[in-house]
Amino acid sequence: MRLVVVWLAAVAVLGLANHGRPAAAAATTTLSTASRWIVDEGGNRVKLACVNWPSHLEPMLAEGLGKQPVGGIAKDVVAMGFNCVRLTWATFMVTNASYSSLTVAQSFQRLNLTESLAAIRVNNPSLVDLKLIDAFKAVVSSLGENGVMVILDNHVSKPGWCCGNNDGNGFFGDAYFDPDVWVDGLTKMATMFAAVPSVVAMSLRNELRGPRQNSADWYKYMQRGAEAVHAANPRVVVILSGLSFDNDLAFLNSRQVNVSFAGKVAFEVHWYGFSDGQAWRTGNANQVCARVAASVSRRALYLLDQGWPVFLSEFGVDNRGGNVNDNRYYGCVAAVAADLDLDWALWTLQGSYYLREGVLGLDEVYGVLDWAWCKPRNDTALTRLHALQRPFRGPGLAEAAPYTVMFHPTTGRCVVRRSSSVVQTTLELGSCGEAEAWAYTASQQRLSPRDSPLLCLRAEGAGRPARLGLSCGDELARWSLTSDSKLHLAVNASSSSSSSETSNGGMLCLDVGDDGRSLVTNPCRCLSADNSCDPESQWFKLVTSTRSVAATNTMLAQLPPKLRSWKIRSL
Repeated sequence: MRLVVVWLAAVAVLGLANHGRPAAAAATTTLSTASRWIVDEGGNRVKLACVNWPSHLEPMLAEGLGKQPVGGIAKDVVAMGFNCVRLTWATFMVTNASYSSLTVAQSFQRLNLTESLAAIRVNNPSLVDLKLIDAFKAVVSSLGENGVMVILDNHVSKPGWCCGNNDGNGFFGDAYFDPDVWVDGLTKMATMFAAVPSVVAMSLRNELRGPRQNSADWYKYMQRGAEAVHAANPRVVVILSGLSFDNDLAFLNSRQVNVSFAGKVAFEVHWYGFSDGQAWRTGNANQVCARVAASVSRRALYLLDQGWPVFLSEFGVDNRGGNVNDNRYYGCVAAVAADLDLDWALWTLQGSYYLREGVLGLDEVYGVLDWAWCKPRNDTALTRLHALQRPFRGPGLAEAAPYTVMFHPTTGRCVVRRSSSVVQTTLELGSCGEAEAWAYTASQQRLSPRDSPLLCLRAEGAGRPARLGLSCGDELARWSLTSDSKLHLAVNASSSSSSSETSNGGMLCLDVGDDGRSLVTNPCRCLSADNSCDPESQWFKLVTSTRSVAATNTMLAQLPPKLRSWKIRSL
């Protein structure tokens, strides 16, 4: 069963491609870097909104080709709003004759994967007798034909599941990680895909790790690998990973990379909920979010301020929805990704594996597709990515003067205004493509629609809708970013009639109503100490955007002409 055509239509409606252009346009361009941004040949921002697609495990074939035709999977990638695939590969596929000489059929027969091979014969018969590298090329070609950019990611040397500290694939000099062989593999792949326009970047190595890791060898070999790739294919962006499972780039703060070329270097970082154990489940979510986000910034995201692109090349959650640790983590990482407008690659596309760690047909609960690769595993989890798939700002994206978007990271939606008249206005969560443009200054603590500056956001009491009003001088119209996470928008209601209904010192926080859509105010939850409650419905991130604002019937436009010219002071 194919993914329904409605998905493709939805993508067009959402305008998920950069600058409103079709994704295919980006897939045929040459990318470079401009300060912290990835840009096209015209210097315009191209946001990488990618999904990982593994091809580095023992069979050395992109997962899922026994489930669906390769072209169908490529179309599914587009239908889900991704414009890019981080396609993984193992060095030995091109450097070790015992692997590189194999056809797809021989690789699967060697592993006794007879059922998977039979399924590939049904869904992708043209691939069965190809050498593994030629099958890999066919996957890249299919993605390109569907307008999908490709990042070639050298995931491991010896094919297999990644990653362990002592698996022999972790750091230069490990059992399977000979630096000379690695550089040879990078050179071969860079050369092989030099004329393929959809291959826009190459990441040098996934998750360096293990007892041998050290920064001196990192500089020695990563710079050598970068030079080798650039010499073989100067068109691609070269992406460098850090130490400690790609969690640590802090050492670059004192010494940057030294390569002979410019405008082609980016860095990558990984961020998972389980990277911090069970801290999200056992700790206070606001405090954990503040601590972990600050740590990721110190270790990697600080490079953005130094003028380097940082690619969040792996993040993701258990898409079954019941993992509390992942659920709390997601709201935080999505808030950071929106705030910094990061380029990213979700882990992961595959709903299942041919073979992973000795298990046939293992279910991948982090996969956006289900086990059969025929539908999304979790529609809600997929939908909340849509806001992050479009750029908020960047070079060439000066469609509007900077304004503030109120982003709800847990749902991936933004605050929109539904109004039929001056007196009938509803604020609710909706598509970020229709987001209200707000003006906010911390000094005034006032949130006003940018097109209706006489109005302001007001709280009217616990459990009551948040509304726009003309009375903007009292405490119920002064919004501060409270809690350690700075994701709660709160007013101090202690002096109002609603103070008896509030806790946390009379603080009311913007919240999502029981219908999952409306905006209300409720007593602030989980600001500190409490480890058992979930604050995510009250998490809002104020994100700066310069993309065009959706046309709306503004409140100001609905006022009588005489009133539009009045200068009304805050009461």
